[in-house]
Amino acid sequence: QVHLVESGGGSVQAGGSLRLSCVASGDTDTGYFMGWFRQTAGDEREGVAALDTDGHTNYADSVKGRFTISKDNAKNTLYLQMNNLKPEDTAMYYCGAGPPGGSWFLVEGAVEYWGQGTQVTVSS
Repeated sequence: QVHLVESGGGSVQAGGSLRLSCVASGDTDTGYFMGWFRQTAGDEREGVAALDTDGHTNYADSVKGRFTISKDNAKNTLYLQMNNLKPEDTAMYYCGAGPPGGSWFLVEGAVEYWGQGTQVTVSS
């Protein structure tokens, strides 16, 4: 069992930056891929970025070059640095963890554990 808690969301203007954090606790010794997903009202949850146990990263095309995923293993914390934010990045952002290899798919179905989400709002 893994417990995930996100933080770092907020409201920014277009072009601004935010850094999201996701602290993992519980069965963190077991290898999991971890990723960030986002969802707006009425839409499906979409993959944004993922980091696997072998260091493989995967990004949605819409965020490549703007977002960077990283992890501090000593702190069991996953980060998402978001630069040059756009209004279309507005969403609830969720941290997820799942079996190794899930980063290749970057889909909701690859995730076993979810955090509660943190809201990101980007105004034009």
